[in-house]
Amino acid sequence: MGKFIYEGGPKVDIEDRALTHVQLVMTAKLRRGEPFGFSWREDASVGGGRTTVWIHAASSIVFKYYGSRQPAINRAWVDALAFTANSPSGMYLTPEPSDTGSAEPVRELAAV
Repeated sequence: MGKFIYEGGPKVDIEDRALTHVQLVMTAKLRRGEPFGFSWREDASVGGGRTTVWIHAASSIVFKYYGSRQPAINRAWVDALAFTANSPSGMYLTPEPSDTGSAEPVRELAAV
């Protein structure tokens, strides 16, 4: 289970594999100078609701991984996440597409 940390403030636990895909999309957009929102649902233990942060070139973001191995990249998942990042509502974690085109469940994001 990895952690996405924004500006030393909001933190959210994201499974390492999902976090790798989120990082790929975020860094690609930032390299192109494209700011965007990133949203997640908060865990009930911290009051529930939803958090959105504005990701831009001056953002201080940390991708903390607990595993030591780089997971295989699913290009379809990168494309799906990029699609959300390019939408007016901003980026959010989507289920990972399987090889057969159906979606596998993704563990819900939990705020820390």
